Amino acid sequence: MSAPGNDMRELIAFTSGGQEFCVDVTAVREIRGWTPATPLPHSPGYVRGVINLRGVVLPVMDMALRLGMKQTDPDQRHVIIVIQTGSQLIGLMVDSVSDILAVPVADIQQPPDIGHHMDRDFVQGIIPIDDRMVSLIQLSALFGFLESEAA
Repeated sequence: MSAPGNDMRELIAFTSGGQEFCVDVTAVREIRGWTPATPLPHSPGYVRGVINLRGVVLPVMDMALRLGMKQTDPDQRHVIIVIQTGSQLIGLMVDSVSDILAVPVADIQQPPDIGHHMDRDFVQGIIPIDDRMVSLIQLSALFGFLESEAA
């Protein structure tokens, strides 16, 4: 696949809680199979715990729960998308990774105003693709708990 131009965004699509989402491919460091996480006391409910990723302690977030859906009961089919934002690495536990998308920036629509501010923080845009809608996740909004703990 050729590199997208300035008017294109390359995204990795995944499912979580039965819905389709995507994140910018440049934030993805790797995709790995499900590994049980060690729980951390006093962590937010959507943080499943931590795993050892080649000597690095990596927090793992349940994407479905973080996005307000039902908690995931992980099995061997689930995957962890390792994301980097700034200097922070975090694992996103999702149902599956489905596709790499090259999307014209003009096709990314603003999320509708449904009166719930948190939803608009997490969803940066909506991408209509064929007969489905894929939500583009605003990664910085997901990591708020890490930034507040670092302060």
